Amino acid sequence: MQVSTHTDTIDEMLRAMSQKGWRITEQRRSLATLFAESGSYLSPKDVYEHMKMKYPGVSFDTVYRNLRLLSEMGVLEQFHLADGLKFKASCLSHHHHHMICVNCEKTVTFEFCPMKLVQDLPESFEIQSHRFEIFGYCADCKSTMPTAQVGE
Repeated sequence: MQVSTHTDTIDEMLRAMSQKGWRITEQRRSLATLFAESGSYLSPKDVYEHMKMKYPGVSFDTVYRNLRLLSEMGVLEQFHLADGLKFKASCLSHHHHHMICVNCEKTVTFEFCPMKLVQDLPESFEIQSHRFEIFGYCADCKSTMPTAQVGE
């Protein structure tokens, strides 16, 4: 990932926080930087360990609360993977969905949206958002697995 992309992601995250009325503190800037530079899934414990190095007084509860709030405002996406809850920076620039390898967590995005196929929704229901994720094995992981294990 290029540095300009990191900066753009950080700016998008900070702008979203600011629009929701959050003060942009040094800790929140560090959180945005961590997710922008990581580009991968981070557990609350991973984030806490990172933040604790720079801010020794930070509590796990504070980190977790910020992760949940950032997820609720759409800055972070949360995923329930095999080893627990993880967070990743949202791509705020365009709508897409994910295929996620359950072994290595490699993520492939795709533009097709299955919501276009959904019919007969109750007229009284107003959709605010949706997510579609496909979990499986990437080609690299599949090629190293015993044949019997694939498809179980």
